[in-house]
Amino acid sequence: MRVPLLDLTEQYGALSKEIRAATDEVFASQRFILGPKLTEFEKAAAEYCGAPHAIGVSSGTDALLAVFMALEIGLGDAVITTAYSFFATGGCIARVGATAVFIDIEPDTYNISGSALRRYIEKHCHVVDGKLVNENRQLIRALVPAHLFGLCCDMNEMAAIAREHNLVLIEDAAQAIGAEYPLEKGPAKAGSMGDAGCFSFYPSKNLGAAGDAGLIVCHHDEFADRLRICRQHGMEARYEHQFIGGNFRMDELQAAILKVKLPHLDRWSEARREAAKFYTTEFDRAGLREKIGLPIEPYAKSGLKNHHIYHQYVIRSARRDDLREHLKKREIETAIYYPLALHEQPCFEYLGYKAGDFPEAERAARETLAMPIYPEISRDAQRYVVNCIAEFFS
Repeated sequence: MRVPLLDLTEQYGALSKEIRAATDEVFASQRFILGPKLTEFEKAAAEYCGAPHAIGVSSGTDALLAVFMALEIGLGDAVITTAYSFFATGGCIARVGATAVFIDIEPDTYNISGSALRRYIEKHCHVVDGKLVNENRQLIRALVPAHLFGLCCDMNEMAAIAREHNLVLIEDAAQAIGAEYPLEKGPAKAGSMGDAGCFSFYPSKNLGAAGDAGLIVCHHDEFADRLRICRQHGMEARYEHQFIGGNFRMDELQAAILKVKLPHLDRWSEARREAAKFYTTEFDRAGLREKIGLPIEPYAKSGLKNHHIYHQYVIRSARRDDLREHLKKREIETAIYYPLALHEQPCFEYLGYKAGDFPEAERAARETLAMPIYPEISRDAQRYVVNCIAEFFS
C-alpha cells in the first residue's frame, strides 16, 4: 500500500467549484493586487484568530521579515528564538542584520524551553537603563517562540518573560493557525497572544494556499498601519517611501482561495486530531510506546477544542534513519523536520555555537520523523503505517 505524507486532492475536489468561482471573480475583475478578496480574507482571518488586525503578506517568511523591519530591528540588536524550527525563524533575524540568540527546546513538545530561556538571561544578560543587554553588548529587542507541529508554546511563561524584560513578543505561528492555548487571562489562539503573530499558508499547512502566502495579526492600530505600509516597500502616499520595507503583498488569487478554505479549517484540524488519536491508540496496541516517542497533548484537559491541531504527527527513535528507510521500502512517505538544529546550519557558523550547546534540539534533529497525516487519511492506511513500524522493531 502506498501512503503519501500528504494528499490534498480530496480536499481540492470537495471545494473545487467554490475555489474556481472565487478565482474566476478575480480574473473577471482584473484586480490582482490589494483587491476586495484580500480585504475580505483579512477581515475573516482577524476574526478567526481573535485579533483586531490581519495583514496579508506574500509568505510566512515575509511575515516575520516584515515584522522585524517594521520594528526597525537591525544591527546591534539581538533576537531570542528557538534552536529548533524551520530556517526562516532564525534566517529572518539575520536578514535584518540582527543577531539570532538560540535557546534549547523541551524534549517532549519540541517548543522553546522557558527554563532554558531564563537560564540564558540570568547567565548572559544584564539590565542597562531598563533594557536587556547581552554579554556582547547587544540590545535584546524581541522574543520569538515558534509553535511547532501545531502545538502552542507555553505562552504564559513566554509572555511573563517578555513583560519582565520589556521584549517584543512575536509568535511564529506558521504551523499553528487555529491552535488554542489556556492563557491565564482566558483562552487564546496562536498568533493573538503576543505583539504580533506570523502565519504561513504554504500548501502543506492546515490552511494552505495554491502557492506561497502568509499573514500577520496584531492588536495595535499604529503597528498594523506600519505593517501595511511595510508590505509596499514602506510606501504610504504613492511613490513616497516613509521607510524601507519590501514587496510583501499577498496575491488576490491566494486571498480568494484562502477565503473559501477558512470556514473548513476547524473541521480539518479536528480530523487531524482524530487521526493522531488513532495513531497513538494503534501504537499502544502494537506495544510500541517503549520503542518510539509519541506526541504529547499538554493542554488536552484545558477544555479547549483545538488544544493541538497536528500540523505534523511526529514520532522519535534513536534508529530514525533506518526506520525511515524501512518505511520507504514499503511505500510509506515520511519527512524529517528538521535534520539540523538552527545553530548547526553552516550559514550560522559565525554565531560561534558548537555541538552540544543545545542537546535537546540536536537530539530532536537526529531522532524525529513525521508520519503521514492529513484530514482524509484512511484508518487502513494508518494501520499499515503502524504495522510496518511494528515489523521494523520486531
